[in-house]
Amino acid sequence: MRNDIAKGIIAAMVTPMDENQKVNEKELRNQVRRQINAGITGVFTLGTNGEGYILSHEEKLTVMKTVVDEANGEVPIYAGTGCVSTEETIQLSKEAKEIGVDALSIITPSFAKASQEELYLHYKAINDAVDLPILLYNIPARTGNALAPKTVARLADLKNIVGVKDSSGNFDNILQYIELTRDKDFSVISGNDALILWTLQAGGTGGITAVANVLPQIMVSIYKYWKAGDWDSARKAQDSIRPLRNCFALGNPNTIIKKSTNLIGYPVGSTRAPFNHLDDSSVATLKKALEKNYSEYFAEKVTD
Repeated sequence: MRNDIAKGIIAAMVTPMDENQKVNEKELRNQVRRQINAGITGVFTLGTNGEGYILSHEEKLTVMKTVVDEANGEVPIYAGTGCVSTEETIQLSKEAKEIGVDALSIITPSFAKASQEELYLHYKAINDAVDLPILLYNIPARTGNALAPKTVARLADLKNIVGVKDSSGNFDNILQYIELTRDKDFSVISGNDALILWTLQAGGTGGITAVANVLPQIMVSIYKYWKAGDWDSARKAQDSIRPLRNCFALGNPNTIIKKSTNLIGYPVGSTRAPFNHLDDSSVATLKKALEKNYSEYFAEKVTD
């Protein structure tokens, strides 16, 4: 399983909520099964789209246990265990290992500004404390801290740090990660759905994708076509997600993804307050885009 980490198409799964904004374990299992049935390479839980930033410690443990149990070893399970402090990150990471996750996705610390040396020491401490594959997670627009390419290259020499997910949206940053780690046993994976095919072409290993919550078949096909050498089909699949991604301008992308998943017939609930409002005009625009471009992927019919 370890050799399969940070390769292919990994679903950045939402965490389903009920009407009281509590974790919906039954629907969480349904969504894990849906992703596996679509041919996904792995499942990533408690990331940005999984709302790991707003769940309690106990809720995170519940989500990990449920996902690991439902997947039952069929695909690798990645868990987002990054917290603000090094100590808390290590604690949650150790608990994730006990639960049985296969790899850790660890976002940079947030709010306080961290130097590159502080980021290096943070990840090194986790590497030394937890014997699981670690995927670095760079998303500076959300955390305020960016992993510089030279820092990633240093971290790539550590035993358990096997790759990096880049969600900066800066393709040159991905290219620098690839260039500086090309001679290492290290994977660079796109966290931006729009850059997955281009990352593969540049020497990366795949994508961790929010759009898979809505269109898992399309996201899986990008990698399958690329691996088979069918460039035209891979490009068409990559281009086909543009109408949905254009809707991200309507609000918080996490909210757009979760609302879209509901609209095509999967009851994953809303994002947790306060990050859960879309006005009626935005919902209508989103629904129209889904109906026009992706109606064949609806579970039943478009719902409110």
